[in-house]
Amino acid sequence: MHGTPRPTPPPALPTDRLRFAMPPMHDSVDDERRHRKERLAGALRIFGRLGFEDGVSGHITARDPEYSDCFWVNPFGMPFRHVTVSDLVLANSDGQVVEGRYHVNQAAFTVHTQVHAARPDVVAVAHCHSVHGRALAALGDLLDPITQESCAFYEDHALYDAYTGVTVDTEEGRRIAAALDSHKALVLRNHGLLAVGDSVDAAAWWFISMERSAQVQLTARAAGRPVLIDHRMAVATREQLGGDLVAWINYQPLWRDISRTEPDLLS
Repeated sequence: MHGTPRPTPPPALPTDRLRFAMPPMHDSVDDERRHRKERLAGALRIFGRLGFEDGVSGHITARDPEYSDCFWVNPFGMPFRHVTVSDLVLANSDGQVVEGRYHVNQAAFTVHTQVHAARPDVVAVAHCHSVHGRALAALGDLLDPITQESCAFYEDHALYDAYTGVTVDTEEGRRIAAALDSHKALVLRNHGLLAVGDSVDAAAWWFISMERSAQVQLTARAAGRPVLIDHRMAVATREQLGGDLVAWINYQPLWRDISRTEPDLLS
């Protein structure tokens, strides 16, 4: 008895006809500035959705594409989920507002400006007092290579092993930047997490992924003894998944969702 013949599958489409998002190129400084501000407002709203906001603590900064020692930042005291592009503040490296209607959080900005100064390759810096990030920081621990996602941080994040209260001192900001060194992220002991990237999207993704990895690690430890991924495989996984382009790609579903469901952020 013969079965029903299987239909011939349709031919595969040429890959050049398939859409795959990549970081945009900009024709002018104004276009690049607008893009960074839109992504910054979107990232702040996403952080608000995810519960990373804690009172007036937390910042995401984006370097201005023309004035490299000035940075766009969220307004002091404004809920992350309310921020629009027109609300963003441009501040100089001394924390002085040069464009905008609001104050900035001087304590947090001290850290951001020093990281930006030490890392000219960095476009954006994200730091918030997220719950699991603070729990990991309270232990003074780094992320272990126990999942594919945490391997992206393997030997590419560091611990700032000190706590000196609310950071308002420029020298303290420099020490934090020195601890970050060339890494993508930092655990600030007894404080929280900090992540950087060559785009707002990348920095935001690294912070989100680090917070989630901290949650997984704390949960796994509470349940038993996590099995570590060996050094060779952890390095190989980091080489595949640990670049800022991969972070940018991973972030795009979040951006598409927030920009479509809350288009007023662009105003």
